[in-house]
Amino acid sequence: MSTDKPTVEDAAPATADDEATSEGSETAAGEAAPAPSWWHRDHPTFSALSGFFTGLLFVALIPAAYVGILSLMFDNDKVEDLFPFVLVTLVVPLALVANHRTRRYGTYFWIGMILTAIVVIGVGSLVLWYLVEHQS
Repeated sequence: MSTDKPTVEDAAPATADDEATSEGSETAAGEAAPAPSWWHRDHPTFSALSGFFTGLLFVALIPAAYVGILSLMFDNDKVEDLFPFVLVTLVVPLALVANHRTRRYGTYFWIGMILTAIVVIGVGSLVLWYLVEHQS
């Protein structure tokens, strides 16, 4: 099934005048400033998804990295004594929520942290219960 006419019409090529008028506002020198891309305009779901997954990684990686670095420098007793200081890193998500520009990102950061902690504790509890109940 072939036709001589294409099914999709090609768009007319853009001219320099079209690009200059559609790019954005003009600067003080009269030159056209480029419009920000979708990334810089903050896509509606970008901050939510990136905040959630950053919170997930924060819960998974920060304590592990902290213990790993401490265990390279100190013995196990000292590492156990210093482990509670990992809670100091919670200043980062608190600061994100406190700042007006990053409040949405920080909120989803906290949601990611809390849900990850709930899942890890829940799965760990179920596995521990199963191992204790079904020990032969």
